[in-house]
Amino acid sequence: MNQILLITDGGSNVGESPVIAAAQAYAEGITVNVAGVVDDGSVGEQGAVEIAEIARAGGGMSRIVSTRLLSQTVQMMTRQTVQGTIRQAVNQELRQLLGVESVAELPPAKRAEVVRVMEDLSENSPLRVALLIDASGSMKPKLAAVEEAIRDLGLSLQARKGESAVAVFHFPGELSNEACMLDLDWTDAPSRLGAIFAKLRMKGTTPTGPALLRVVEFFRETCGKINTEPQQPTTLIKRDDNGGVRSDYVV
Repeated sequence: MNQILLITDGGSNVGESPVIAAAQAYAEGITVNVAGVVDDGSVGEQGAVEIAEIARAGGGMSRIVSTRLLSQTVQMMTRQTVQGTIRQAVNQELRQLLGVESVAELPPAKRAEVVRVMEDLSENSPLRVALLIDASGSMKPKLAAVEEAIRDLGLSLQARKGESAVAVFHFPGELSNEACMLDLDWTDAPSRLGAIFAKLRMKGTTPTGPALLRVVEFFRETCGKINTEPQQPTTLIKRDDNGGVRSDYVV
């Protein structure tokens, strides 16, 4: 399962529409989630609409979230997208094989068996998350919250039984014609995530659409390639099965 997780405060202002770019990602099997991060102020109405539309086109979820709660929101969105993807696939199989619309229509015993399979798939299916960080000038006060969120997400993914990998991009890039920059290639080692923040310089415009398209291209180029490093044993995290895969609100 492939995801792009965009962290932004909205306001794309350069290049292709980020909504069209997200639709392109979804057409290629990549779900796009968007965390719209605010500090003590608020995200503008136009930015909030854009954030919701990007996620909708990308088949994912959007949240408008305070910096204080960004870390747990990023983890929740990643987890719920995995669960939602599996749920959709299972329901499709049930419609084809048994003529029922969802797991809820199964007899209790059979339902419990299917739910167990879904939970196992959620924990064991390979997962790749490409983080795309808005590094425009307006995001500068939120950098510390973004750093914490990415570090915690890395630890959360490491705790899964299945193969998990993270790549990190920021936008805009350093050059005037560079939509975004790859900070970290696929890795399953959370310890590598902290080093990227020394590279970030929060400035410039917000080419969200071109940046999304670059990450889609990266998925095409690197499918099946993951950097690995020796890992220390980790304690598995018990996960809740929260319903729903899309919502827009401030927390």
